[in-house]
Amino acid sequence: MTETMERRSCEGVLPAKRNQKGYPTEEEVPASKTKRVDPAQALAAARHEFGEHGGVNMSIEASATFTVMEPETMRRMFSGELGPDRDFFIYSRHFNPTVLNLGRQMAAMEGTEAAYCTSSGMSAIASVLLQLCSSGGHVVASRCLYGGTHALLAHFLPRACNVTTTFVDVSDLAAVRDAIRDDGSTSVLYIESISNPTLSVADVPALSAVAHERGVTVVVDNTFAPMLLSPARLGADVVVHSITKYISGGADVIAGAVCGPAKLVNSMMDLCQGSIMLLGPTMNAKVAFEISERLPHLSLRMKEHCHRALVYSTRMKKLGLKVIYPGLEDHPDHHLLKSMANPDYGYGGILCLDMETEERANRLMNLLQNAVEFGFMAVSLGYYETLMSCSGSSTSSEMSEEAKRSAGISPGLIRMSVGYSGTLEQRWGQFEKALNRLQDSPTALNTKI
Repeated sequence: MTETMERRSCEGVLPAKRNQKGYPTEEEVPASKTKRVDPAQALAAARHEFGEHGGVNMSIEASATFTVMEPETMRRMFSGELGPDRDFFIYSRHFNPTVLNLGRQMAAMEGTEAAYCTSSGMSAIASVLLQLCSSGGHVVASRCLYGGTHALLAHFLPRACNVTTTFVDVSDLAAVRDAIRDDGSTSVLYIESISNPTLSVADVPALSAVAHERGVTVVVDNTFAPMLLSPARLGADVVVHSITKYISGGADVIAGAVCGPAKLVNSMMDLCQGSIMLLGPTMNAKVAFEISERLPHLSLRMKEHCHRALVYSTRMKKLGLKVIYPGLEDHPDHHLLKSMANPDYGYGGILCLDMETEERANRLMNLLQNAVEFGFMAVSLGYYETLMSCSGSSTSSEMSEEAKRSAGISPGLIRMSVGYSGTLEQRWGQFEKALNRLQDSPTALNTKI
């Protein structure tokens, strides 16, 4: 990306000094980086332009390529003299006006200089890592991650890119510090704000401080906690999302986002060396429009997800079930999450039930879906219906048995993304019926009550 385009993207936010990775040094991080705010307020300020004919919604720019009126204009665009910051567009794999608008919304929500939206959450994660790492490089990562991310770090990057990863317990700051190599090859500390699926909470400020001492870039997957947590405001450098989940809310699109410094985002779109530009995980403009229309009510949806998850987990615990939820006071990270969370968003919309064995977990899920219609047996999360899956045999199946044990993923762990359809009491009554049926019958037949 040219200097002209980079300067325009970073206007008014470039710090006077930078560390060896090009990001602000710790003493230069503005107060807003650690201040808890309501992201809904920032989103409201990122107002979109009117539609082509004055419509209240922004028009969809569904074109793959864009016309120039003079031959010289095309040359100037390819040289980087004219860019999207001045409403000059070449090709939608590079920049598209509708996708660019969604990126601005995502940057506002996460409190970053810039953001770029991609075709999936995994494409966002992979693109960031490929941009930040070089052959012979090294990553330090949480030992408990989404299975696809774990596979990327443990198997694909070593084979295809000669990039290795050390997986550690990120709650142990000394272990994280020790895992960062003295030879300078460690380029990334990769964590999830709330881990998938065990719901451990990362101490983002402390981990960021440890990483920045050694010039390491902190990348946080915030898919489980949009609105609830703002990792960039807590000190992280880059935030990635699977937009597919809570941000979409409809389980009907696949999408992702990279939110971070303008310098990094622009480098990922560089015509010659940008990971997003050259690998092409482009978001469709129609998808971007759909997501843009849903973002304004994300805060309302998240509050209801979180409220119901807290009520359910509290009641499940009273029934004697082994429930994992950061909103419960006996959760080891309860006070940590409370100290970092943005006000009024609760503790997340996901809870876990440990049924000890996969067979028992499957029987309960079978009853919840097929006997009482409490929710669906399906992967993913953030949908308005409750979604349930046995993590060890589904979304964490890429991990070895040893890795799953190390991460605390038991064979009977049910990950439950709590929806908000129906009334709370209606759904709780269905859950109790299924649980009673499970206790009464060792076989849990696939019939309605």
